[in-house]
Amino acid sequence: MATTWITVCDTCKREGWAERGAEVTDGVLLAELVEAAASGRDVAVKRVSCLMGCDHGCNVAVQAMGKLCYTIGRFEPTQDAARGIVDWAEKHAASATGQVPYREWPQAVKGHFVTRHPPIPAEE
Repeated sequence: MATTWITVCDTCKREGWAERGAEVTDGVLLAELVEAAASGRDVAVKRVSCLMGCDHGCNVAVQAMGKLCYTIGRFEPTQDAARGIVDWAEKHAASATGQVPYREWPQAVKGHFVTRHPPIPAEE
């Protein structure tokens, strides 16, 4: 089975970031929470600087070879959001296609889906 990757944008800044005087980005905070929530689970986590979804920050991509890939965003950097992202990503990992029935989505990810991409075609 292909590894499902959770890629967290570590440069995401939610509205009001500068006014709050934050020392680290909201994306870094979310990445740390997702990494902790994914520890010992059946998914892998990596960080990337910029998923180009600034209007939807905080952004996360969930992807695996041969499966549908998703961008989810508009998260606050909370433990609840991180757990929901990891829980949904594990369902993605368990699915043959990457599609997860809506009734199985954790509440924390509902309303956060931005895009869905088809799997990368196999080389011919």
